[in-house]
Amino acid sequence: MNLPEIVSRDEWLTARRALLAEEKAFTKQRDALNTRRRELPMVRLDKPYTFTGAAGPASLLDLFEGRPQLLVYHFMFQPEWDAGCSNCTWLVDDIGTQNSLHEANTSFALVSRAPYEKLAAYRETRGWEYPWYSSGDTDFNYDFHVTLDESRVPFEYNYRSKADWDVQPDNEFTQSPQPFDLHGMSCFLQDGEQIYHTYSTYGRGPDAMTFTVTALDLTPLGRQEPWENL
Repeated sequence: MNLPEIVSRDEWLTARRALLAEEKAFTKQRDALNTRRRELPMVRLDKPYTFTGAAGPASLLDLFEGRPQLLVYHFMFQPEWDAGCSNCTWLVDDIGTQNSLHEANTSFALVSRAPYEKLAAYRETRGWEYPWYSSGDTDFNYDFHVTLDESRVPFEYNYRSKADWDVQPDNEFTQSPQPFDLHGMSCFLQDGEQIYHTYSTYGRGPDAMTFTVTALDLTPLGRQEPWENL
């Protein structure tokens, strides 16, 4: 464990003020990035998807629950598994109430390939109230590149092809037996009966939505993940 240097209060203030200037610059860069994200063009979705939820069959439009925006977390839970991915579980445990999202006219749902009965049972063990839907054998997971199965769609994850991943260090994705599920977050916009796909992020992209990660980034020990020591 590498602890920070011990200095006087005056030396700490000098260092902190220098870092504050960088933090303010980063905040402005983040605001500009968020603006560019909001201004991304969107893709009209014409393919129908039928999910299974607590009330039975549901369309993608049903997942909006009457609100104009929808966030879908692609939760890793393969049909043959009896429990969900531990990292996805950790992330969902950290989300908290949906009240503020709903006040901002935005709905949130989990979607996985596992049968709904497995999802409902796992949801109950975790004490979650988030809507959770099974995409079953629909094209949804494949179209949004969170199920890797070259018999269904060309290999792509986080906007990288198989060839792109094969040259990455410590690549595990192309070596895993298929079909193989991964996680991500997708955003959709409803305009009347029409649905548009506006944004998807994968890998470490969903990190930003968790309190724990954001809080740990403020601490001297950080997230305590191996990459932080690189």
